[in-house]
Amino acid sequence: MNVKELLSLRDKIILVTGGAGRYGKCIVEGLAEADGTVITASRNLEAGEKVVREFRDRGLDVHAMRVDQAEHDSVMTLKEDIREKFGGLDVFVNNAVARPMHGYDAPIEQFAESMRVNATGMMDIVREMADLIATNGGGSIINISSMMGMYGPDLSNYDGTDMGNPPPDYFFHRGGLITLTRYLARVLAQKKIRVNCISPGGLFDNQPQRFLENYNKKVPVGRMANNDDIKGLVVLLASDASAYINGENILMDGGMHV
Repeated sequence: MNVKELLSLRDKIILVTGGAGRYGKCIVEGLAEADGTVITASRNLEAGEKVVREFRDRGLDVHAMRVDQAEHDSVMTLKEDIREKFGGLDVFVNNAVARPMHGYDAPIEQFAESMRVNATGMMDIVREMADLIATNGGGSIINISSMMGMYGPDLSNYDGTDMGNPPPDYFFHRGGLITLTRYLARVLAQKKIRVNCISPGGLFDNQPQRFLENYNKKVPVGRMANNDDIKGLVVLLASDASAYINGENILMDGGMHV
């Protein structure tokens, strides 16, 4: 098959949770540019609809739905809405993450809330979307983790800033998601579902200049990620071009950890 056909997402129905977020919007854009039909879903439907309007003005096939992955009924409603409107699902990009904690000393109740959303809720939506993909004949699940799920925090990045310490729950969940990817790759193989993971580094978002200086000098390519850097990788893992890639975690950090 021609490589352009292998990479095409034409006729594929794709769900991206957290599609209005920083990396989420880049992911939605890339998948739609590859001719996929892309659904962005999050608790904030208004934010999703704003993304839809922006991309539809460019002729991209993007839709917005609401889901609260911490609420099972909401997950099931999303599942049935996708089935009813689109007939099924081919690809699920598991991207949404809540960040209730704000540093090491945050109240322990915030860690419990993070577990409710980012662990229990995440597993719930993964299982339900996997079931939807399976009934459609198989497909791909792409988990979005972070380099912070692979390595401890480099606190020197925050020298000279008032950004504070990174929250521990984020490291906990991102690391767990990488291991869960390997588990799911085995368990869901019988349903013809491939499961892979992307662990991005930091995305440029007008961070304080001192932080950028601290961070960028450690990256061989000399910068943080930009809006295009994740697009090709997520399209690859969603497409038939990655049919023999399964259970992998791909570090996308510009060489920071070589």
